[in-house]
Amino acid sequence: MKRFFLYPFLLFCTLGCLIISCENQSDSPIIEEISEENILSEDEIEEEIDSEIEEGITYSLPSEVYDGLVLINDAAANRVYLINKNGKTIYEWPLGEERLGNDVYLMDNGKLLAMLEVPDPKIKLGGFGGKVSILNKDASVEWSYTYATDNYILHHDALMLPNGNVLTMVWERKTSTESIEAGYILNTETFPDGLIEINPDTNTIVWEWYVWDHLIQDFDETKANYGNVSANPQRIDINYTVDESGDLTHGNGIAYDASKDVIYLSANFYSEIWVIDHSTTKEEAKGSNGGNYSKGGDLIYRFGNPSAYKNNAGKRLFTNNHFPNLLEGIDTGKIMIFSNGGELERSTVYEIQLPNEFDLHTGIDNEPNVTWTYTNQNLYAPKVSGAVKLPNGNVLIAEGDFGLWEVTKEKQIAWKFKRNGFYWRAYHYNENDDSIINLGLEE
Repeated sequence: MKRFFLYPFLLFCTLGCLIISCENQSDSPIIEEISEENILSEDEIEEEIDSEIEEGITYSLPSEVYDGLVLINDAAANRVYLINKNGKTIYEWPLGEERLGNDVYLMDNGKLLAMLEVPDPKIKLGGFGGKVSILNKDASVEWSYTYATDNYILHHDALMLPNGNVLTMVWERKTSTESIEAGYILNTETFPDGLIEINPDTNTIVWEWYVWDHLIQDFDETKANYGNVSANPQRIDINYTVDESGDLTHGNGIAYDASKDVIYLSANFYSEIWVIDHSTTKEEAKGSNGGNYSKGGDLIYRFGNPSAYKNNAGKRLFTNNHFPNLLEGIDTGKIMIFSNGGELERSTVYEIQLPNEFDLHTGIDNEPNVTWTYTNQNLYAPKVSGAVKLPNGNVLIAEGDFGLWEVTKEKQIAWKFKRNGFYWRAYHYNENDDSIINLGLEE
């Protein structure tokens, strides 16, 4: 650790919330011992810090840290809690016997929308839930919808739509016979993704979309869905990835754009984001016609990995991905994505400018423009994780098996929070946001 304290640009704090200023360092007689061989690079310093700090806060650039509260979802510990930037827990929901599925976020009314696990799931793929609920401040259930049968289960993500309905994700079971007839390579049952929209007033499904209705394959011409994958970018190649579990696409996140009435679906195994027309009827969503974009439930746009539809044009961006979230304000029209990195063993955050018009063409570059990225040799989470943009332009990163980072738009690390856990996501809230005011923390 001696070299750590000798670094001339050291602005980091020790464990906890202690901030050591550069002036205090310069007063130390140890500074006289600095030599070139004792000076570490920024990456070496950060690696040493990460290895030394077991838990706590690290301030690298205190003046650049954006104040506010952070909602942490630690699914492994079954905890949902708010912290401030000093690492103090401001509030924790007493979940009791309710078990987290994956996503939990605080709505404007101060209540949680939560994906929860059912006690006896029949489908147990990673990220299963089975129940979506609205929880009050005391974690009592205001509303709940269970969709967990032998053939269906809710999973991963849910969000409240502007019309008051809940959009969430579902896996459906297909038998090995059905899968083979659809052109799947393996003789195994499969669990393709779907989306359902639930009306909480009636507890009915008012809209739905399923991957199964929009497949293509070039493996077996005697089976259904046979065709030219590269010539049909609006369809999903059932054999792009093959997993023994039968998890076809492993959708793990959704975002909704009300201005365009479209859904962004993160397809982790395909390393892509898919754009789906939400304006369709249930019947139109099964086919290739209808809706505002006249393509029914076929993909109206996709990006992140052109090889997923055998397009040789365009550069691959993602290697597995999580948490598509649309940006607001001056960044309206952009989306932020966390790319886990997979075999690269290095994660990357992408800020992307979405196209004004959604077009998919054969044999040309359909990828959007990247406006900002961040990566670091110590940033790697093979699962979960995400990133959100803060009002001052900083980016808050949830690294799944580490904790939180806050980095500036100039890509400098301002703040870190490390605590043992499994960080599905982290959400930022200003203290004067409706969600925090309506939570009533002063009560």
